[in-house]
Amino acid sequence: MSKKESTFLNMAVSLLLITLLSGLALGFVNDLTIEPKAKAQLNKKISALKQVLPEFDNNPVEDLKKFKTDLATDSIEVYPAFKNNEFVGAAVISYSEKGFSGLVKIMVGFKPDGSIQNIAVLEQKETPGLGTKMKDKSFLKQFENIDPSVFKLKVKKDNGDVDALTGATISSRAFTEAAQMAYSVYVKNLESTKESKH
Repeated sequence: MSKKESTFLNMAVSLLLITLLSGLALGFVNDLTIEPKAKAQLNKKISALKQVLPEFDNNPVEDLKKFKTDLATDSIEVYPAFKNNEFVGAAVISYSEKGFSGLVKIMVGFKPDGSIQNIAVLEQKETPGLGTKMKDKSFLKQFENIDPSVFKLKVKKDNGDVDALTGATISSRAFTEAAQMAYSVYVKNLESTKESKH
């Protein structure tokens, strides 16, 4: 009987040591990768800012403003852009959780008059070959230089002006919902967005 107890105790101690060492190793690896992941995410954001905004000479990431809205659970990030200390537009990160596979996250670049400069897709897990086409230039082109105050950011099936992706109406609806939220936040907070931190 004591031999069985001894074996059980050895196994329990061994398992505890293995678990402890594994946890420490995972924690160490995680600490090593946190900084490169954050840097990669920042580079992706800067690249998207250059894609959606008019030419700027400030650092929109440093000038970031966050606004609360009833349309989202989290604060919405707004990146103001200036050139020669003159406001030239802002990029708004917006999202919808109503995509076919969940979250659709976009960055919408606005000009000072509220028209859309361009849109970049930051995150989506839609169906390959259908919903993923929201990243294609052919779909995004219909949003360039449009004024959301007169162009309805809804798919045509919902009495809007947006041509939905073929076979991906749900993904298209999520995309337009995110774009509409970005526009609403931009317009509502335009005056405080224009205020330079400098």
